[in-house]
Amino acid sequence: MIQKYLNYNAQRYASKWLVLGIDLLTVVFSFILSYFIRFNLTLNFDVHNFLVQIPLIALAALLAFIIVGSYKGVVRHTGVRDVYNIFNAVCFFSILVIFVVLVNRQLDVLSQFTIPLSIIIINSLIAFIGLVASRFVFKSFYNRMNSNIKVTKNIIIYGAGDSGVLTHSAIANNTKSRYRVIGYIDRDVKKIGKNINGVPVFGRKTLTEAFIVKNNISEIIFSIQNIDSRKLRKTVEGLVDLPIVVKIVPPIEDWINGELKVSQIKQVQIEDLLDRAPITIKNSKIAMELMNKTVMVTGGAGSIGSEIVRQICNYGYKSLIVIDSAESALYDLQQELKQNGFHNFIPIVTDIRDKNRMNALFGEHRPNVVFHAAAYKHVPLMEYNSYEAIKINIGGTKNVADLSIIHGVEKFVFVSTDKAVNPTNVMGATKRIAELYISCMQKENKTKFITTRFGNVLGSNGSVIPLFRKQIENGGPLTLTHKDITRYFMTIPEASQLVLEAGAMGEGGEIFIFDMGESVKIFDLAKNMIKLSGLRYPDDIDIKITGLRPGEKLYEELLANGENTLPTYHQKIKISKVRDVEYAKVRSKIDELCITNMFFSGNTVKLMKEIVPEYVSKNSDFCELDKSTDSTDGQDKAPLKIVQP
Repeated sequence: MIQKYLNYNAQRYASKWLVLGIDLLTVVFSFILSYFIRFNLTLNFDVHNFLVQIPLIALAALLAFIIVGSYKGVVRHTGVRDVYNIFNAVCFFSILVIFVVLVNRQLDVLSQFTIPLSIIIINSLIAFIGLVASRFVFKSFYNRMNSNIKVTKNIIIYGAGDSGVLTHSAIANNTKSRYRVIGYIDRDVKKIGKNINGVPVFGRKTLTEAFIVKNNISEIIFSIQNIDSRKLRKTVEGLVDLPIVVKIVPPIEDWINGELKVSQIKQVQIEDLLDRAPITIKNSKIAMELMNKTVMVTGGAGSIGSEIVRQICNYGYKSLIVIDSAESALYDLQQELKQNGFHNFIPIVTDIRDKNRMNALFGEHRPNVVFHAAAYKHVPLMEYNSYEAIKINIGGTKNVADLSIIHGVEKFVFVSTDKAVNPTNVMGATKRIAELYISCMQKENKTKFITTRFGNVLGSNGSVIPLFRKQIENGGPLTLTHKDITRYFMTIPEASQLVLEAGAMGEGGEIFIFDMGESVKIFDLAKNMIKLSGLRYPDDIDIKITGLRPGEKLYEELLANGENTLPTYHQKIKISKVRDVEYAKVRSKIDELCITNMFFSGNTVKLMKEIVPEYVSKNSDFCELDKSTDSTDGQDKAPLKIVQP
């Protein structure tokens, strides 16, 4: 046991004692050299006094190194901080020696220790250079001895700023790196043609296919921080056309302990190009709204619901009730929250369609705020399962809304979708009807009902990007319903922040619309994903056009016909000014729809079209219902007008 302890400590401390010994030898050698320099490379000095001074110099150096701790750095990772520590140690050593020499001159205690001050200054300069140089020599030697991997990839770093230089340092300091940096690419004319750490800086026009082939470049690493997402997309899209793999450096806040690791440099994902500038919201307003409140989130294990739960956990709520029918997903969320130190929440497995169970939960927990995110959302599936779509999206919403009024909930925030605008499918129509029911409940003046409406969410279950990624992994082809189809995209945190903001700023009856920016052409998105995977379209992977699915439309909308928007304090959040609705009639029709659906009647979709006149089916069996309506009315329906906020 004692032998193991001695071996462990020998391995632990041997290296730093060795460094200390080399540092002392370096100082002694520099002292000898400084004497020869001072006396013009001759022995015209008192050699006896010189020999007495050497151990005293070594002792002073030892004391300075131990106090500063400059010898404790890991030599193979020597950096600027280590050089700074060496400088401090040398300065302390010099001051100590000068102090002793001056005191000795006054007291005349040791005549042999009368060192000329010029020698001390020369010694300090030589010692500092020697100590720094020795570390970098050993570092270089170590890297050569331990780097058995030959350079297999020539790379270019896009961006010669601070981030680009740090990226180069991370690659150069990684002994197992297979990379060799050929140069930087930058648009700054002041940097083009110059070298940074021995690496040349080229202009953007230099980066051609001929240049890449000539230098055998296989990868380009995009390393620019704080760049506008639109500019990033345009720049990277220009790079993916070249025969190289495009990688990207993560934001500085994601670096490990403030340092970039080579393992963090990842291949560019399509989400990086679609990512948007995060919305800035008034967290203090949300904090005040949720302070000491009991909050209920339905669909709390879904893409949006789970993120709402995560963000709520950062506020000072009283209790958080998380409801979902998906047992496994809810369990995963529960474990995640526990690992992150959140414990003041209650996960409940139940179905919002079970009104008795939901009533018991409302009575037991008495929620103050309800975020209703539970819904079926897959368009093609719901087109063939209208019974389930009506039961959960309308009936489930109706249950939770009714119970909110009965149990005195202060605010009810409903998560809707842009597919509810001028719907062409069952799913969108059910969400629009749920919006209408929420509007009807607002007339009760007991609970504040608020609706949020936004587009597709990046990374959500069933979204197009994970589907394309799987198809690429399987060798293609990528399946696309139409070459001209476009969609709006936003991130899950954005969507969740919008929902929370709506809950805080809403006074009841509003439909909050988020400025989704520019729509994305899915065909271009598919081609970019192929290129970002290091493949070529259509040589390696093709795109197959399958035709629009039942209920699918080419362009999504954020406002229905007859709707306009009103501004809020945030320029990207607007309130939809909805047209007037006969609430009593609509509520009666919705009640009729829910009852009819319970008996599996085939008239449910027809009733939905009566409740939502703008609901016109596309590529669906339900198109026949629109034709019969047209013949009954004796006139064709006018084409729907797309309105943007």
